[in-house]
Amino acid sequence: MAEFADLPDGWVVWSDENDGRYVLAYRPDVFDADSFPAVCLPTLYLTHGRRSRRPGRNPTTPDDDWYVTVYLEPDVVLEQCRLDTREAAVDRARSLVRRFADGELDYRSAYQVPRERYLDQLDELTGGDG
Repeated sequence: MAEFADLPDGWVVWSDENDGRYVLAYRPDVFDADSFPAVCLPTLYLTHGRRSRRPGRNPTTPDDDWYVTVYLEPDVVLEQCRLDTREAAVDRARSLVRRFADGELDYRSAYQVPRERYLDQLDELTGGDG
């Protein structure tokens, strides 16, 4: 977990697996109220092989790519990228959580149906300017 020991404010390691996979969450302390519903918890997944892969089928191999996916909600993907190595995936994950915490990622563009009130509040939380 040393790779994510110095996360930006608001980001926490939600889960770490022995095989190098991680789940990071943004401000789980506030995503449990009416203003910030738990379903909207911004979450980053670092996985070996596609996250949509069914358990027990097509197990990962050492040659499989690593994926970094940032979800704003279960069906709202902010960013997904495939990387050749775990080290590159960790670097990308660290960059994304920093940029998110600094308000540098355009999360509004990920929504097909804007949720203006919620996104305005998320701007306030992250320091983004919408």
